[in-house]
Amino acid sequence: MPEAGLRASDADRDRTARILRDALGEGRITAEEHAERIGAVYRARTLGELEPPVRDLPVDGRARPQGSARPHAAPVHTAGAGPAENLVAVFGAASRKGRWRVSRRTNAFALFGAVEIDLTEAFFEQREIVINATSLFGSVDITVPENVTLRSTGTGIFGGFDVRTVEAPDPDAPVVSVTGFAVFGGVDAEPKRGKRLKNLRPGR
Repeated sequence: MPEAGLRASDADRDRTARILRDALGEGRITAEEHAERIGAVYRARTLGELEPPVRDLPVDGRARPQGSARPHAAPVHTAGAGPAENLVAVFGAASRKGRWRVSRRTNAFALFGAVEIDLTEAFFEQREIVINATSLFGSVDITVPENVTLRSTGTGIFGGFDVRTVEAPDPDAPVVSVTGFAVFGGVDAEPKRGKRLKNLRPGR
C-alpha cells in the first residue's frame, strides 16, 4: 500500500498541527487560515490527507525539499488507543459532561466559540488521558475531579493557557494532560473541589 494511503495516528496529526502552530506564531498564516487548516488536520484519516494543509509551509524553520512528501516521520500506532473524540465550536458551543466514557485522546477546537469538558462524573477506562485544546478567539474550559493528576504542556500566544496543575497523592490515579495553544483566546483547566473519582484504578 502506498504510504499516503496508510491510516494516520494521533501522533501524526499532532506533528502536523505543530507545524501549523509554528506557522501561525511566525506570521506565515493568519488565524483564519489556521482555523481552516487545523480542522482539516484533525479530520484527516490517512497520511496523504495530512499533506495539503502544510504543503506550503516549512518544517522546523526550513523549507521543505522539492518533492518531499510528508512533514512527519513514519506512522506511529498506539495499541489500544481507540478513536479520538473531537469537540468543535465555531461561532457556537460544544460540551461533554455528565456520565460519559473518556477517550484516551480528546481534541477540542474553539473558534469564536466555547468548548466545555467536564470530567467530574466521567468514566475513566485508561490511566493517561490527553486533551489537545486549541482556542482562537474562543474558550476551552476543562474541569477534572480533585483527586486525579492534572498536567499541562500548552502555550498561550496573545492569549491565556491556564492549567492549575496538581499531582494526585495516589500513584494509580488517572493523569489528565492538557496540551495545545490559545491565540487571542483562553484555555482553562482546574480540579473541582468536592468532586472525587471513586475508583482510582481505571478499567476496574
